[in-house]
Amino acid sequence: MYQLISLISAWAIPVMITFIPLYAFTRKVPVYESFVEGAKDGFGTAIAIIPHLVGMLVAISVFRASGALDFLMGFISPALRGFGVPPEVLPLGLLRPLTGTGSLAYTTDLIRVHGPDSLIGMIASTIQGSTDTTLYVLTVYFGAVGVRNGRYALKVGLFSDVIGFVAAIAVCLLLFG
Repeated sequence: MYQLISLISAWAIPVMITFIPLYAFTRKVPVYESFVEGAKDGFGTAIAIIPHLVGMLVAISVFRASGALDFLMGFISPALRGFGVPPEVLPLGLLRPLTGTGSLAYTTDLIRVHGPDSLIGMIASTIQGSTDTTLYVLTVYFGAVGVRNGRYALKVGLFSDVIGFVAAIAVCLLLFG
């Protein structure tokens, strides 16, 4: 079964990349012209989201450089220890909704220091896969389409990140702790 899944994984993208243009060609769709038109639209979208992306990156940098992240960690860490949760994973829970690259770098550092098979490594990996970069996604995608009122999306996204964070910790403590 593992070999079959590996084979499907290895061939899925090349097959799709080959199949879609061939299918479009058989349907008399001008494949190259459609691709170029889509690329033009994508470039316009990329230009439109740059101000939103820069604003988000500046906000993240200010949050980290101001010491607010360290203050928040110091405030919450004792409560986590009381539940048997390693406080080293707290910054990941705080960074993950803000920045994918920052949270991945932090996860990589945790795994380098503590090892991939450690409880901290397992929790960090599970958090990385169970949560999303909510603020980044809202900033980029809502900025790209011009959504002005995303407060419910923000609440639901952050709530789901909290649930993902707690569930990742609970599952890892149950299975590996």
